[in-house]
Amino acid sequence: MNQRYPSALLENAVNELASLPGVGRKTALRLALYMLRRDVGYTENFAAALVALRRDVKYCKVCHNICDDEVCSVCANPSRDHSLVCVENIKEVMAIENTGQFRGVYHVLGGIISPMDGIGPGDLRIDSLVRRVAEGEVKEIILALSTTMEGDTTNFFIYRKLSGYDVRISVIARGVSIGDEIEYADEITLGRSIINRTEFNLTSSNS
Repeated sequence: MNQRYPSALLENAVNELASLPGVGRKTALRLALYMLRRDVGYTENFAAALVALRRDVKYCKVCHNICDDEVCSVCANPSRDHSLVCVENIKEVMAIENTGQFRGVYHVLGGIISPMDGIGPGDLRIDSLVRRVAEGEVKEIILALSTTMEGDTTNFFIYRKLSGYDVRISVIARGVSIGDEIEYADEITLGRSIINRTEFNLTSSNS
């Protein structure tokens, strides 16, 4: 039975909120009613923050991470080790930065290879990673994608693309259980997995 709403405006708000991943219609209704209980200024600020996020957010022209300027604060920091590049996605960047144990820079792929989801190598920022390595400054690539089958497939593809360059390729230690997402690992485990990284080889995905 379809939910009936006393207001078309309320129904529209619920429909939009329910379109968010992980938000069902009951939760969407609860959120919409919460907004109605708050003052108008709160709702306006909330909406303005979302509009500004979508309209004004930038992606670093070097590493492709989310930022407010053309180059992110990590890439622009001269004290970071720019010869050490950690490859992962946006949520993993935030998780690794929170450990405070990595002083290199990043390269954000924008996803992982997943044929089931229609995502192939051409949909990721792998070519720009190859170009960074080809420029000669990068000495080591740390593959830090989630330890899933798709993450391992992506690691292997990158390894093959970079095999002709003079660059060390390593993978984070498997302190994060197979199948776990890096963003959910505790900071101590994640920090240790980076410090104890190992050389990547053709059997790494099976270790």
